[in-house]
Amino acid sequence: MLCMADTQQADEQVVTVPGSAADKRAGRRTARLAKEIRAFAASHGGSAEGQLAHIGRGRTRIALVGANGEWGTLVADSYGSAKDAAAQAGITLQDDFDGDLAAKVRTGPYEWSRMAGMQLGGPSNS
Repeated sequence: MLCMADTQQADEQVVTVPGSAADKRAGRRTARLAKEIRAFAASHGGSAEGQLAHIGRGRTRIALVGANGEWGTLVADSYGSAKDAAAQAGITLQDDFDGDLAAKVRTGPYEWSRMAGMQLGGPSNS
C-alpha cells in the first residue's frame, strides 16, 4: 500500500519519489521481472526478443519470443518498469509484434485448437 508521502499524482499516473519505500518496491518488482525474462530466454534457446504494449490501468504487457520460437507474456505495473526490466535482462525490444517478430513465433496444436475454439473441438471458454 502506497502512502501519500511516497507518491505524487501526475495525470492519473502514480509517480514514485526517488528513494522512497514505493520506489524501492518498484525497483524490486522490476528486478524480478528482469529475472523472469532472463529465465524465459535461457529456457527457450538462450535469447529472446520482446515487444511492449499498454493493456490498460497503467499496466504493460511484455510479449516474449524465444530463439526457439516459443512465446509467452509477462505483465508490468508500468511501461517504464517493463522497459527497465527488458534492458536489465538484455533483450531486444521491437516496436511492433508483426513482421519479423511475428514470423519467429511457433504455434502448436494447442494454440490452433484454442483459436478455432468449439468449431474444431478445441477447449471451450466456459
